[in-house]
Order: sequence, then C-alpha cells, then structure tokens
Amino acid sequence: MAVSSEYTPPQDPLEILHHDAQILVVNKPAGLLSVPGRGAHLADCLLTRVQAVFPEALLVHRLDRDTSGILVFALTPHAQRHLSMQFEKRTAKKAYVARLGGKLEPRVGEVDLPLIVDWPNRPRQMVCHETGKPALTEYRVVKYGEGETRVRLTPKTGRTHQLRVHMLALGHAILGDPLYAEGAAREHARMMLHSEELRIKHPDSAESLKFRAKARF
Repeated sequence: MAVSSEYTPPQDPLEILHHDAQILVVNKPAGLLSVPGRGAHLADCLLTRVQAVFPEALLVHRLDRDTSGILVFALTPHAQRHLSMQFEKRTAKKAYVARLGGKLEPRVGEVDLPLIVDWPNRPRQMVCHETGKPALTEYRVVKYGEGETRVRLTPKTGRTHQLRVHMLALGHAILGDPLYAEGAAREHARMMLHSEELRIKHPDSAESLKFRAKARF
C-alpha cells in the first residue's frame, strides 16, 4: 500500500537546537516533509518554514517525511559546501533510535544489503544484489518490550529508506511504517524512527560538534 495521499503536517513551532552565523540545527517533527513535494498541497515543509525565519538557509540533507529528528541547515554557501562534503564523505555521523516489531536477535549486528528503488512500487526501495547500491547499517538493541524491540541504528551509508528496509530484511519492520510495516505493526500514530544524534565539524572552526534530541516515543 502506498503512503497516504493526505498530507496534514503537524503545526509544531520550529524547534531550534543550535544557531550561529554558519549553521542552524533543528528537530524535525514526524509527518513534515523536509523539502517541498510535487504539487501545491505538498508545499509546506521544514525547508520553507526554516526559510520564513532564516531566508538564507540552504539544504544540506533530509529526513523522510515520517521520520523525526535532527537536521542541519547551512546559512552560507561556504557552510553548505563544507557540510555537504562531510555527508558525502561520511564523516558526518548519525545515530537513530527506532522501535521494531518482535524480538530482534542477536543484540548487536550489522546489515550489509544493497538497495535500489522498487520501480513498480515506488517510493518503496528493495534489496537487490545485482543492481543495488551498497548499504550498511549497524544496530544495537537498547531494550526489549512487550512484543517489540528498541534499537539504536547507525547508518554507514545514506540510501533512501535504508534503515526501514534493512530492519524489514531482518524480519522486524519499524512500528508505524506506512510503507513497510504490515498488520498490527502498522497501527501506530506515527513511524517509530527518530534521528537522535548528529556529529559534524563546524564549517568555520572545524570544531567537532555533537547534537542530540531525545525521541518522544
């Protein structure tokens, strides 16, 4: 089943975690697009909300609509180039927290499965060993709950829907995932995936910075 065509983004006020002359770090709510979609009904997004307050803000990376958490924007072209290079070279470090259906074992592991868009069912992605692009995710179980597992996910690559498809491949879809979860696992108010931590180097000083925003689930 495709993601619902209804788009009713949350109206939470902008949650700013850090702001200086070069960068802006915000906590994106679940259900809000990072960038505008196709069509006027998908125009409301985090980028346009940020630019209403910081007109000079430039995109560096994005999160899926249904994922919440930390996003960094550049406030100068210099910062955008610098930060984009960190994401491209994978020196920017990201960590997510998720709730999965079932009991994930073993408690620590990695998923090394290449991914590609599933064209007939886009925007779904799928594992494909012939034509997929390399994708690597490390995971660690935080705790087990009633019929579910809380995990910390560290993507080593940045493929579309990587964490969602890799957890599905282990047999444990992310709870509330409108694309990949089925049955009771889908019946949640939101997708239980949150970008909890981001480590980058400041574009001017090269100082190592770490930003954290706890998941609200």
